[in-house]
Amino acid sequence: MTDPTRLYIGGEWVEPAGGYYEVVNPADESVVGLAPEATRDQVAEAARAASEAFEGWSRTRPEERAAILDRAADVMQREFEPWAALARAETGAPTGIARGMQVGVGVARFRRYAKGALEPVERGLPPQVTEAGPMGKAAILGALEVRQPVGVVTCVTSYNNPWANPAGKVAPALAMGNTVVVKPAPQDPLSVFKMAWALHEAGVPAGVVNVVGGASVEVGEAAVDSPYVDMVSFTGSTGVGQRIAEVCGRTMKRQLMELGGKGAAIVFEDADLDAAVMGIGTTFSFYSGQICTAPTRVIVHRAVYGRLVEKLTGYLAFMKVGDPAERGTVVGPVISAAHRDRVESYVELGRKEGARIAHGGERPVVGEAGRGFYVAPTLLVDCTNDMRVVREEIFGPVVVVVPFDGDEDEAVRLANDSDFGLLSYVWSGDSARAFRVARRLRAGGVGINTIGRNMEAPFGGFKRSGVGRDVGSYALHAYSETQSIVWPS
Repeated sequence: MTDPTRLYIGGEWVEPAGGYYEVVNPADESVVGLAPEATRDQVAEAARAASEAFEGWSRTRPEERAAILDRAADVMQREFEPWAALARAETGAPTGIARGMQVGVGVARFRRYAKGALEPVERGLPPQVTEAGPMGKAAILGALEVRQPVGVVTCVTSYNNPWANPAGKVAPALAMGNTVVVKPAPQDPLSVFKMAWALHEAGVPAGVVNVVGGASVEVGEAAVDSPYVDMVSFTGSTGVGQRIAEVCGRTMKRQLMELGGKGAAIVFEDADLDAAVMGIGTTFSFYSGQICTAPTRVIVHRAVYGRLVEKLTGYLAFMKVGDPAERGTVVGPVISAAHRDRVESYVELGRKEGARIAHGGERPVVGEAGRGFYVAPTLLVDCTNDMRVVREEIFGPVVVVVPFDGDEDEAVRLANDSDFGLLSYVWSGDSARAFRVARRLRAGGVGINTIGRNMEAPFGGFKRSGVGRDVGSYALHAYSETQSIVWPS
């Protein structure tokens, strides 16, 4: 167990007035470390510090902001091994994911937005000739579009990736000249404080970055409703996002929301089934299904339904569930006992609704002690679109399969019959059809014959899956306001 972690407020490491709570390793239920519990007053202090630092930071040269982000990435790279081990212990992610997809992506995003700080923020617009009238004499008016920082941004981060997620918020926000108050997820906050430590060592000015943690709901509420906060960037459940949006609406705070997902994976009769299985199968292994972009809802043509189910079942047979620190582990635990129970309750609900469990459904026992929050990768087949397991986000290693008999119109109708619209997928050997169907899907992104993502493409959701877009240069736009400047030529 590491030494207790302190809050980071106004450039200082501060003793938490609310004391400490234990961060539990979901793999074996041991204590990873002690995380700080902030009070509402300390959150207010952090927001005030960010507000006071904004004027100076927003006026720094882009090159200076870029240099600090680059130096922070250097620190993360230097501490890569111990911080990857911490991420694995906090999240239960297998070693490869903790290294490559958590700390590794954190480093990459800081590098990306070090370059992003240097992107142009001004764009000249065509001049406009105006006739004489009530607004003045005839004139030729020039115009300039300028992107300005929003101000103080509260970043509320998710538990499934305590490196990539906060890095994707903090780095572009800082690159644009904003200051931040970061509220990490209570389950695995220690990695986020390491990120703050990297920025502190990199020389970020006092108050520009503040991290306030806690298991109490009050901490997050204070970080959202503070009068010093101009924008809230949130990743998490749709329900919590809706409550945050209500609070933001009272004072017209800007919002960037990445919320729930129930990704539809349409598999046509001419699809490469092995490729589809590999893509769909990542739901079971990647963060143990705790990822909103996963293809969790498979909509497959009846002509290949049996073969796809057979291949998915066979794929699952080779997935080792176990301690994420052990070589060969593919599926680690979910984040907590409460979440394990929630996922298992959905599997039982699916059974009651009439779904057939083709694989999984029983709690795996890992190690001699049988400790840890493990869920068996589970495949529910013979599902219909009205089942709750098909309509609601389970956020675990569970895939549901819905057959269809008709043409692409039926597949699109089934895919779009959802409250969610984050990422969906199409597998087909007919590229023209695949692109045609992709354009009809009500989702913020569509993968065609791939689950891969282009990290410069805009990311965000339709419907209850979110508000706004980030990633690449779109993140810089998300953390900025657009100002127009007009003058007579």
